[in-house]
Amino acid sequence: MFISCDETKKLINERNAQFVDVRTPEEFISSQLPGAKNIPLHVIEDQCDAALDKSRPVVVFCRSGQRSQMALQILKSKGFSEVYNMGSYMAWNQC
Repeated sequence: MFISCDETKKLINERNAQFVDVRTPEEFISSQLPGAKNIPLHVIEDQCDAALDKSRPVVVFCRSGQRSQMALQILKSKGFSEVYNMGSYMAWNQC
């Protein structure tokens, strides 16, 4: 289940959520969202402990929502307790 862009912005503004784009670096460069950090799905398992803070919420997104759902599952398996899936990066523009 995806969270809305309004919920995403509230998490970022009120709870200092980490905003993570799990698309490839090429996709990230072509259409970056403000404040997003790029951690591609294929490296998130290896890099999440060093790149993310487990005490803060994490919101993941990608092109369609499929990779971000996989990233959500990986992060939860690595001990991140509060992870949300925004789905597509295009949802950001719906606010």
